[in-house]
Amino acid sequence: MWPSLPYKKWKDTKNTLHMWMQIIGKVKLELSPFLNQWWEVAFYVSATGITTGKIPYNGELLQIDFDFQKHILIFSTSWGKQNTLPLKPQTVATFYGQFTKTLKSMGIDVSIWPTPVEVENPIPFAKDTTHLSYDNKYVEQWWHILVKTIVVFEQFRTSFRGKSSPVQFYWGSFDLNSTRFSGKKVTPPAYRGTMGKIMKYAENEENFAFGFWPGDEKFPHPAFYSYLYPQPSGFDTISLSDGASFNEKLGECILPYEIVIKSNTPEKVLMHFLDSTYHESAKLAKWDMKALHTEVPVIH
Repeated sequence: MWPSLPYKKWKDTKNTLHMWMQIIGKVKLELSPFLNQWWEVAFYVSATGITTGKIPYNGELLQIDFDFQKHILIFSTSWGKQNTLPLKPQTVATFYGQFTKTLKSMGIDVSIWPTPVEVENPIPFAKDTTHLSYDNKYVEQWWHILVKTIVVFEQFRTSFRGKSSPVQFYWGSFDLNSTRFSGKKVTPPAYRGTMGKIMKYAENEENFAFGFWPGDEKFPHPAFYSYLYPQPSGFDTISLSDGASFNEKLGECILPYEIVIKSNTPEKVLMHFLDSTYHESAKLAKWDMKALHTEVPVIH
């Protein structure tokens, strides 16, 4: 079963978890060497929750895991240090203090920019007593959606032989995402401040991106999305799968999550959305489809 995820019922939990993840994401950003399109900062869906994956530190490795089965934060190191923190209703300020104290107790000294990014009206972590919700039920439902989604996304990736990202979770925008690249360089969009720095390297190549996000105040519904950047002429009129539509405000093709879970074959509905929007948009942008795709071997 694909679980439901009513935005209004879990938005407070989502917003709190988003801030917690930004704290840990900034640690990974600070300690990891740069990779194209900021791939080094991303998290990954795991069999128990979400993980930072390996983070280098003084010639060793640190890993931090959100375990959404036991609802604990797990710290692990290659030099044998381990620790945990409970995931429970508490303010961002409290979580930030406990997290920082735990790192120091393990011999990890790292400084981060202590304010969230990619959100409106950011509150410094140490002063954030606004976000304090954590509902186990909805966290688990959201994570199970990511698990089921990543299985489809990984299948969708199989035939593409060009440059493509892993399926990654971005803590800045709080969405699951993967990207295909045509190989063409483009001029990134002009933004000021932090977003300008992000976009300078995130959108400097022509790409087709797809993903899942759980909704926000601008679009208060969980949904799957896809888009091609730069947007080719006619993209807003491409043929879409049933239930999907082009959202002019977002500039993306949107497939509401509710459409998927109401189907008898949700995986097929999602795959059709990905296939159709990719092929239609890549055709408009004149991608070399023969060069970018390969036959998928069948192994028994």
